[in-house]
Amino acid sequence: MNHAKFVLPLLLAALPARAADPIRLTPGRMPRIATVDPRYQSFNIEMVEVTGGRFWAPYRTTPPTHETPPGAKLATPGIDPSLFRYRPPLDLANARLRKLAAALAPSYMRVSGTWANSTYFHDSDAPAPKSPPPGFGGILTRAEWRGVIDFSRAAGAPIVTSFTISDGVRDRNGVWTPDQARKFLAFTRSAGGHIAAAEFFNEPSFASMGGAPKGYDAAAYGRDFRLFRTFLKQTSPDTLLLGPGSIGEAGALASFPLIKSADMLTAEGPGLDAFSYHFYGTVSKRCASMDPSMQTTPQAALSEDWLSRTDRDRAFYQALRDRFEPGKPLWLTETGETACGGNPWAATFLDSFRYLDQLGRLARSGVQVVIHNTLAASDYALIDEDTLTPRPNYWSAWLWRNLMGTTVLDPGSAPAPPVHLYAHCLRGQPGGVAVLAINTDPSAAHQLATPSAADRFSLTAPELTSGTVQLNGRELHLGSGDSLPELKGGAAPAGTVTLAPASITFLAFRSAENASCH
Repeated sequence: MNHAKFVLPLLLAALPARAADPIRLTPGRMPRIATVDPRYQSFNIEMVEVTGGRFWAPYRTTPPTHETPPGAKLATPGIDPSLFRYRPPLDLANARLRKLAAALAPSYMRVSGTWANSTYFHDSDAPAPKSPPPGFGGILTRAEWRGVIDFSRAAGAPIVTSFTISDGVRDRNGVWTPDQARKFLAFTRSAGGHIAAAEFFNEPSFASMGGAPKGYDAAAYGRDFRLFRTFLKQTSPDTLLLGPGSIGEAGALASFPLIKSADMLTAEGPGLDAFSYHFYGTVSKRCASMDPSMQTTPQAALSEDWLSRTDRDRAFYQALRDRFEPGKPLWLTETGETACGGNPWAATFLDSFRYLDQLGRLARSGVQVVIHNTLAASDYALIDEDTLTPRPNYWSAWLWRNLMGTTVLDPGSAPAPPVHLYAHCLRGQPGGVAVLAINTDPSAAHQLATPSAADRFSLTAPELTSGTVQLNGRELHLGSGDSLPELKGGAAPAGTVTLAPASITFLAFRSAENASCH
């Protein structure tokens, strides 16, 4: 469906007053305000993609390519099964997928998700059972996990994961036991792999929907987490311990029954290596039945209300970090357009404004790592799962990776929307500065005043809901042999730079001589 025809009029009606004067940039004098992890921009591959199973059903109405085979792994704890469709395991040996992931390196590759909470690790080279053992919802084989390790190496993306916490790993008193986790880590080492960082389990704030035992509460979490922390530090001491990995307490999901992070953190005591949380602005159309008031629309995609939600949740969890784990790094270990697989427009240029604005906001606020959901599954993925064609958000990620370094700068101006400005040291260029300028105004151009020449990289699309994107007026696509295009900017002379309506522009000032960037 072409949303652009009705998105534009409603966006125009909500526009703020436009600034008459150009916004002045002084790249050489922008001070350092933060630094981010070299793997700041990362991606998630759901555990159910690795094992095969039921994941979010596509919006398209064509018949599914794959029906559920006999004995398939159906890990959908606590959620309406009609929302899902069986998918075979993702081919992590695919050369194009590996090439596209490697082009975003260095990054982290998180393999987790709700399904990971109930996955049984079949620690044998013998054929796996056709159905999961009692207490589990899915099966992960050695071959499948070996494929993850190989992909991690090929993509330059160390593994971040979580562990099983369902009834299958609990003793007669309902207490978590480490037998499955021990086998999983031992095989990972024997296969030449390494877990760089791990959460105990996925989204414990929604434990009841994530496969935890009935009645699971903060006290039970604290008891289990302390056992897990001791186990991890003894068994894999160089793995970063992340947590709690909660979601939704500051936003639309706060109305649902959940375990409060403050109660979990009180129960578990200090000892995290980094404080992690998850964020989605709301849920997609798939989950409208959960609460119709939680829906968003394509008309809201460029609004400050929508874009600023990432600040709201970050501030909430940052305050908890400061209270319980002061000074620890802050990681956003899962995020995307909306929960429940994303809306239809998550796969279009319209969502690239959120994607890049979120990276800019969180880096400015000191968040160290942002892991986007997903690499290649469902509508919020960076890559189309059927064709493995890069989507607009992939090209946005590719530009960020090539231009935005780890040192975050103050751009010197804080104009009100519709122009959002972010600045980093230019990647790979001592003294250079990269500026990201996002014009969310769909009807008017805005201007920047620059003291020196720059290379310009502007993303636009014929329609906001286009599934393709243009760089400096030319559509981005893979070339022969799946080669990525040459990253070549257009000339932006000193003076005035015009930001086209509804556009995203990176400016690379290669000779800024910024002292913070040497």
